[in-house]
Amino acid sequence: MLKLLLLTDTYGRLRYWTAITLYLLILILGSLPGARQDIGQVASGLILHSIAYAGLTFLLFTGGSGLPRQRAVKAVLTIAAMGALDEYIQSFFPYRHGSVGDWAVDVSAAMVTACSLYWLWQRRTN
Repeated sequence: MLKLLLLTDTYGRLRYWTAITLYLLILILGSLPGARQDIGQVASGLILHSIAYAGLTFLLFTGGSGLPRQRAVKAVLTIAAMGALDEYIQSFFPYRHGSVGDWAVDVSAAMVTACSLYWLWQRRTN
């Protein structure tokens, strides 16, 4: 059942829209005063960004369409845009700040995840 939910095209659209919904939640919750400081006590920004954007990449890759290479490229480009928008929005709040370093972590996590999924997807179909 887990394979059906996470890896087949049957629930692909659900995974894609879950990624979009989770991203919007990241934007909303990250904009709440004090929320970042509270979650920062649990994990560093590097860890939070890596896990969040790797998870979004997984959902976008497995929820996308096309050949594995196309899925990987689309997922990384989408994450790059999402991360940039996240950092841009943060720059408008006096208690947050946008960071190119955080965006680089987002994109790096997306690239590692997309490359790993590409490799696994190739093995799965061969």
